[in-house]
Parts: sequence; C-alpha cells; structure tokens
Amino acid sequence: MTGIMVSASTGVMNSLLGKLATLMGEEFAKLKNLRNEVKHISDELSSMKDALESLADVDTLDKQTASWRDAVREMSYDIEDIIDDFMCKIGEKSKKTGFVHDTIQRLKTSRARHQIAGQIGDIKKLVRETSERRERYKIDVPKSGNVAVDQRVVALYENASKLVGMEGPTNELVRWLKDEEKNLKIVSVVGFGGLGKTTLANQVYHKLEGEFQCGAFLPVSQKPNMPKLLRSLLTQLGCGQYFHDCELNVLLDQVRENLKNKRYLVIIDDLWDVSAWNIIKCAFPENNLGSRLIVTTRIKTVAGACCFGHHEHILEMKPLSEEDSRKLFFGRIFGSEEACPGQLRDVSVEILKNCGGLPLAIISISSLLASESSNQKERWKHVLNSLGSVSGTNLTLEAMRQILNLSYKNLAHHLKTCFLYLGMFLEDSEIYRHELVSLWVSEGFVSKEHGQNPKQTAISYFNELVNMSLVQPAQIDMHGSVLTCKVHDMLLDLILYKSAEENFITVVDNPEAITGQLQKPRRMLFNLDGATLPRDVNMSQVRSFANWTGSTNIPSLAEFKYLRVFIADFSSCSVDDNRKIDLRGLCKLYQLRHIQIEGCDNCELPMQIRGLQKLETFDIDGSCIPMDIFHLPCLLSLHIFHLPCFLPEGIGKMTCLQRLRWFDTLHTSIDSIKGLGELTNLRLLCLRTGFSEDVDMDVLNSSLGKLCNLDSLNVFSPDSWIPEALTLSPPPPNLMGLSMMRISRVPNWIGELRNLQSLHITVDKLAKDDVGILAELPALMDLELTFNRALEETIVIYGTTFAILKRFVVYWTVMPQLTFQAGAMPKLQSLSLHLNARALVRISVAIGSDTESEQRSAESDIRSTINMHPGHAHIKIDIQCY
Repeated sequence: MTGIMVSASTGVMNSLLGKLATLMGEEFAKLKNLRNEVKHISDELSSMKDALESLADVDTLDKQTASWRDAVREMSYDIEDIIDDFMCKIGEKSKKTGFVHDTIQRLKTSRARHQIAGQIGDIKKLVRETSERRERYKIDVPKSGNVAVDQRVVALYENASKLVGMEGPTNELVRWLKDEEKNLKIVSVVGFGGLGKTTLANQVYHKLEGEFQCGAFLPVSQKPNMPKLLRSLLTQLGCGQYFHDCELNVLLDQVRENLKNKRYLVIIDDLWDVSAWNIIKCAFPENNLGSRLIVTTRIKTVAGACCFGHHEHILEMKPLSEEDSRKLFFGRIFGSEEACPGQLRDVSVEILKNCGGLPLAIISISSLLASESSNQKERWKHVLNSLGSVSGTNLTLEAMRQILNLSYKNLAHHLKTCFLYLGMFLEDSEIYRHELVSLWVSEGFVSKEHGQNPKQTAISYFNELVNMSLVQPAQIDMHGSVLTCKVHDMLLDLILYKSAEENFITVVDNPEAITGQLQKPRRMLFNLDGATLPRDVNMSQVRSFANWTGSTNIPSLAEFKYLRVFIADFSSCSVDDNRKIDLRGLCKLYQLRHIQIEGCDNCELPMQIRGLQKLETFDIDGSCIPMDIFHLPCLLSLHIFHLPCFLPEGIGKMTCLQRLRWFDTLHTSIDSIKGLGELTNLRLLCLRTGFSEDVDMDVLNSSLGKLCNLDSLNVFSPDSWIPEALTLSPPPPNLMGLSMMRISRVPNWIGELRNLQSLHITVDKLAKDDVGILAELPALMDLELTFNRALEETIVIYGTTFAILKRFVVYWTVMPQLTFQAGAMPKLQSLSLHLNARALVRISVAIGSDTESEQRSAESDIRSTINMHPGHAHIKIDIQCY
C-alpha cells in the first residue's frame, strides 16, 4: 500500500493518518494533551488500517467481518471530514506565518482549545465504538481461500487477440467489402462478448481505410446519446466543432451533406437495438460510390435488421481453434509453445480446456500467469483449482466470470483502486491518459510525498494496466505509449460490480438506484435525465461527482461539502438564458482539486474562486474566467477552450502551472505576455496568436525563450499567417512536440530543435531549403505537412534523409511534385498522402522486401487501391521491386 493515500480497500485511512501526524508534529508538541490524545487515536487507526489491508486479500468475508470493514472505512471518511474542517477553520485567517504556527497561536485561546477538544472527543468516540464492535464480535482476519465467482466480465483487448485467429474472418470480411458493388453495403459481425468483434472490425478498417475518402469509428453502447454520437461522427469527419448545439435532425442532415459525394467506410460498434439503428442509418446517404458500413453487435436480430434482405452479409464470430488457443496462450506467457517448461504442459492443457477457445478468457488467464513466476507449477495448479467448477470443453459465462475475478483478485492494491476508477467514465468513452492520471493524483490514489513525481507514478500505474490487458489502447504514439484508452462495456460491468461491493463508485441512472444503500456514496457517476434523487440520500461523503450526460437535475452543490472532483458536460442540454445551471457554489467547496465543465454557456459560474486553495485542474469551455484565478497556489493545469480567451491580469503569478491551453495573445495585455515567461514549469502550451499592432513580437519571443521545461507547443493563428517574426531562439531544450497552423514557410529556427520528435505544420509554400531543415532534425519520428497551394518546384526527399522518421503524412489541395529517392526515410512505417487526385495520370511505386511473396502481396494491395480511383483506366502504374 506504499504511496497510496486513498484506496478502494482502506478508504482514506492513509490520508487520515498523514493528517493526524501533522497534529502530532513538533510545534503541536507544545500542546501536550492534544498530542497525547491524537497519538492514541493514530495508534488505534494504524491497527485498523493493517486489518483492512489484510481483509482486502481475502476472497470471501463473513457478514459480520464485512460489516466491520465497511464501518471502519466509513469512519475514516467521517474523521477526515472533522479534521479537514478543523484545519480549514483554525488556519484560514493567516497565510503569512504558515498554518502550523498560526494554529498554535490561535489554540492559546480558550475558545479554540474547547473547540478542538470537542472535535478530538468526537473522533475518540467513533474510534472507540468501532474497536469495541470488533472485540464484541471477536472479528479476526480469515485466511485466503479459493477465488469466489464474480458476476461481471472484462473486455477483449485488441493488441493481445489480433495476433492469432483473426486471419480467416478478416479475409472474409475484406472480400465482402472489396467487391465492385457501387451501392452502399452494410455487413454485420455478430457474437457474444469476448469473441473479438471490435478487434476484427478495427483490423479490417485499418486494412481498407486507404481505399476510402473518409472513415470513422462510432461506438454506440446500450444507451446511446444520439446527438453526442453524431457530433462525434462529424468531428471524425473534420467538422464537428461547428455543430455544438444543433438538434438531432440538423446533425443528421449535416452528416449526410458531408458524405453525399464521398466514398466512406464507417464502423458502428456495439449496437444493441433496432430502434437505435433506425436513427443511425439515416446519417448515411446512398450515393452509389461504393461506401461501406461495418456493424458489430451481440444480438442476431439486430444484425439481421442492419443487413435486411442480405443475410449473407452477416459474419458470426466463432471461438478460437485448439491450435490458435495454444498459440495465443503460450505466446503471451513464454513467447512460443516450445518455450513452455515440460512440468507445466499438463496443467496448461487443463486450463485451456476451461477457456473453451474464448479469446477473452485466454487473454485474462494468460495475463495473470505471465505476471507470476512462470515455472511455479503449484501456482498454476492453484489457478486451475480456482476454476474447478468448470467442466467439459465449453466455457460458460459463469466460468468466465470466475476467470476474470481471479485476474482482478491478483491485482496489486494500488492497481485495483486505479482500475475501479475507470467506472467514473461512460461505456465506450475514449479516455485521455493525461486526464486520467491527473484525476488519480487529485483523488489521492498516488502519494505526493517523499520527493516522488506523482504524475510519473500514475503513468506507471496506467502502463501496468495496459500491460496486463486491463485497459484497451485506443491511440498510441510513435514510442508505443498509450495516449488514450477505452472503457468497454464488459470491463465496465466488472468495475461497477466490484465498486458496488466496495462502495467505491455509485452509478445513479434512476431515482431508486441509490435508495436503500447502507453506506454514503463516495464517488458518483450521475446519469439521471428528467428525474431527481430522493431527498434522504446523504451526499456528505461524496468525493467525486461526474455528470457526463448533461442532466440538469443534479443535487445542490451545498450538499457536496467535501467534494474533490467535479466533472460535468452540459453541452447537449437546452437551458433558458434566464435560468442557467447555477454552479456558483463551487467556490465554497474548499477541498476541490479538479473542475472540468463543458457547456459553460448553459451555466452560471462563480466570479471568484480564490478559496479553492487546493485546486489543481481548471478545465472549461467558457469565457467566464474568475478574476482571481491567479491566486490559486496549487493550480497545475489551466484549460480554456473558448476562443477568444480573455485571461485576467496576473498570469505570471501562476508559477506552478504545467499545462496552459489556450493563451490568447490577441486579447491579452503586454504585461500578461511578459508574465508568460515566468511560467518556467510549463510543459504544454497552446498559443492562439494574431498579429495586430497590439502584439509585441519581441516580448512574446522573449517570454517563449524562458520556458525551459516546455516539451509540447501548439501555435494557432485563425485569421492570418504566422509571420517569421515568431521565433523560438534559443529553443526550449526539451521540446519534443510542435504544432504550427498557418505559417508562411518553415522557419530556420526549427532546425535548432534537436530533441523534436513530432512536428505538425501547415505552410503556404515549401522550398528545397525548407525540406533540408526538416530532414536534418535528428530526433524527428512523426511529420505532418499541410499545403494550401501547389509547389513551384519538385520537392525531392533525398536518400539517407529523415533517418529515423516513422510516420509521414501529407495533405495537399493541389497535386504536388514530390519525389522520394532510394534510401530516403529508411525507418518509415506509415505513409499517408491525402491528395486532390483529379489530375492523376501516373503513379510509380518501388517496393523493397525480403521475400517474393511479400512483394506480390504489397503490389496487389497497391494496384487494388489505385484501381479504386475514378480515372484508374487512364492511370499508368509503374511498380518496381528490389
């Protein structure tokens, strides 16, 4: 439990003990009676914490022990609330002399001594009653036994399952989609959870996306928010930002308008009912350009409705063969079947029988075994015995639950906590890694003490979950790091079941969902529409509140006195201007660490928030920025997604800030631009700039030159080209990512960015010298170039240049003159050329490969892609193999 301040198993006990330690500190030692009382309480709570940690490893608890465990965790929250109130009231009047010194001074008054004595007395009473209950019922920590059956399942993850068993279904689906039929064709992939439907659809999508003008991945889920779904589709098509508040029919019309003259490929993933399909299908026009839809579903009637009249276009997923099952199982643990030690062969055969060819089960059990010492036969037998109720070769749903419960039970305590927190996000939502790890830190799942970098620790937790196949990668950078992940519905089922057991997360999707619970909710995922909570629900211990679905019937903020995290998305709701959602009470929630609000135009926000001295993240899409925001000493991340962004004066005071989006030079004073240079801890800066007479480029350049820790910079100019007057010289030494939209040409100073790994730029023109600047960047691995007009001369990518580039993307509105010499970009893995090809007359491709079969396969794919062009009969194709 080292490093965990808050966890699912011990509640806030570690955090609480840390606060009690403050009350026993050196200066408090002068108050002898207080120190003795607090030490007694702390010793008792430490003993309780040890018991909670032991109970967390026990598979099944008797009713009395479980009740005592829950009471201890409830007590830890109650005591933390008392201490937080005390610290806030005693220490709030003086910030110059420091909290502890000020507290000592105030405790010299009889009133203050009486106040703290009363509060310590309340705490002692809580602790004593809980201790006596344990003695009364003679509660002891039982020994661990076999793993009990869980009631939920975890999702199948792409990276693990795509290695085996997918070739046949992939080829069959590709064959259906690549025929000459010009009408819109819809194919369905059907099968129960865990067979790899989404994985298959993704593989086919990536195999064919180059043959279509546009594409999208659309996760639907059981309760789809149709406007949000269509906005997501429009965003993937490149135009979602313009239709933020539109009605459903307008969104449908806009999608159809966008697609009417395009050949498109769209995945509609995890469709549950025909009524949802009847709406979704209206978005896709029949344009006789050979467009295709892939629908995945668990329900055969839904698959049939999507392919109405064409049941030959339904692909039913099957379990893996015995050979593929072995390949997946042994490959994940040992690298190959041959590497499996002989003493583990027999038990492996029995374990695989229980998996019944289901990729989900094989991945889960192999991830568990791979994380253990793989030559411990007794350990493998224990796993097999834990699945002992499974008989025969067919894996039942109940047996699969046992497997998945076994994987969960073997997680480290800190990973269980972080894993369960994924339940605060909606099914099939895409979660940004930086957002998730920031929330983990704000929640207290990661310690900030002992010189640790809490964010880096949280990222390591995230990577552990990825490596154990407990999160599904959605976006991966050039280094293989997962930038976003998804919450699959089956994964969510397991998380929410376990969360309910631990009273960790409460999902409120109907008014009765929370009624009758014995414990107070701690983290709440609010999904109510048109109804309100019962009045008797106690919100006093709620630490986190997430309302992703736009419901305006949220409880009064006054009830959330100890809230740490507030997340709300009101972008899809309709609110009268005279009756906006009142969020002014946020300024009184003194424990807040994280505020994230979308749809601020529908809200009334506080004008002052300097009371939120612990706030770390302020993320809104509105222009109503509190005038005193620069008095927040702990603020690490300021995201303002409203343009123009009017930042108040005082930016230079925010010296702890690490992420700033957006800083708007057009609507910011010279003093604030100078203040930007004081933010030397900034790691990410998104800069919106324009170049009126009011913008002093020398001042801006000077400030940018002082940002010594900057590793990512995004510069955007909406109304004019960024002039060459903007420079990064000397450049930030650690800058790894640079995005510049609308520059006249490649600036010379980019050549000084020796650590730059990712560069995305939109330029007006490109010369040979400009290519030379980019080609010599020693660390560049990811390059996106966008051009708005034709090149005046042929651009040659010479041999041996771009030595380590892995990804190269080009967007041109007019056909370019671009030549690649042999040996150029030797490490390239992905090449995307987005061209206006109306004038296309000749294509030359050189293929290098180790085998003739690989060359033939590549040539076939290239010719097939080229033949999709409307004028392919007139295109001359030269393919050379070397």
